Amino acid sequence: MEDKSYKEYLEHISTFIFDVDGVLTDGTITVTTSGEMLRTMNIKDGYALKTAVNKGFHVCIISGGTNEGVRLRLEGLGITDVFLGAHNKIDQLNQYLEKHQLNIKNVLYMGDDLPDFPVMNLVGLPCCPQDAVPEIKAISKYVSHKNGGKGAVRDVIEQVLKVQGKWLDNFDANYN
Repeated sequence: MEDKSYKEYLEHISTFIFDVDGVLTDGTITVTTSGEMLRTMNIKDGYALKTAVNKGFHVCIISGGTNEGVRLRLEGLGITDVFLGAHNKIDQLNQYLEKHQLNIKNVLYMGDDLPDFPVMNLVGLPCCPQDAVPEIKAISKYVSHKNGGKGAVRDVIEQVLKVQGKWLDNFDANYN
């Protein structure tokens, strides 16, 4: 699905919104004997998220999951709008847009499964990882060549920042 049409949207993106499981993670959960659910995130996705925040983009997370470790990781990257336990993602989207006075046409949303479907039908640039379910791929204007948790987030952020001339401008190597 990678064609010229999605690239026309990149220069107008001011806001990135991501799901967690299947987008920032590969969708697998390791359950410990104590019942804790562990997820793995990609460090390159983290670098791109932090870079987007540092460059002044709005970055938001909307997830049905409730793992506080996920919140801590994302807040450590500078993401202050992390909505966990979001079962009606449209409500969270609308609250976020209103809070920051954002235009939905300037929003890139990356999701991977059916709970993301309603939100993805509203935003300017719906995207998904390569391993998203077929229904999500069908409504995405861009399907990353990367799987969820394996660089799909980095892929879309890097593309937007490159088109807008913000990827390597004033390169900041201070990342942790």
